Amino acid sequence: MNWLNVFRKAAPAKSSRPDDTQRLDLPLFPLGSVLFPGGIMSLKVFERRYLDMAATCMKAQLPFGVCLIASGKEVGAPAVPHAIGTLAHIDSGDMPQLGLLVLDIRGGHRFRIISQSTQPDGLLRAQVMLLDEPAPQGIPHAQQGLLPLLRKIASDLGPEKMPMPHAFDDASWVGYRLTEVIPVQALAKQKLLELEDPVSRLEILHTYLSQRKLVT
Repeated sequence: MNWLNVFRKAAPAKSSRPDDTQRLDLPLFPLGSVLFPGGIMSLKVFERRYLDMAATCMKAQLPFGVCLIASGKEVGAPAVPHAIGTLAHIDSGDMPQLGLLVLDIRGGHRFRIISQSTQPDGLLRAQVMLLDEPAPQGIPHAQQGLLPLLRKIASDLGPEKMPMPHAFDDASWVGYRLTEVIPVQALAKQKLLELEDPVSRLEILHTYLSQRKLVT
């Protein structure tokens, strides 16, 4: 495969609101970190299986799946992923040196793995069911104290790290963005990703941050 022909600026894949029976066949990229809907992440890709996967996804403008590793490692033998992950849409790719690809990805819909298999090259593929996001909900009065902190974080990070549009009036967006940046273990972030109720996520975040006197 000629890598130099595929690293172009890729338009973000269009997403539509799925119904809760929509399924996809996806390549998986197990990681030691969690990707959230609407979040951004940079990946350094050097294993051949993932270079091939990225090239295919970029050419077809298709997403792959990012899942937190449940057991195993990012490099080497296929890792065992957690069952719930996030679609990763490739915004851009660059190869600063031969054999090293840097991807900028953006989180799309969450999904649940229904079944999975391992290809001969070690790449995991899975049948997944997309998880519908709840309709936008406002921030309850009891968790309004989270907003000044998140606004300051967004200002400090800038649009490159926390891209527009900002939705400070949406419980899901606020919860996802705060979970991305708080200094907790990846497994705790995974549990917050898995929650279906965005207000429950805010309640947990508010309790954690208020105990550390970071919010009121």
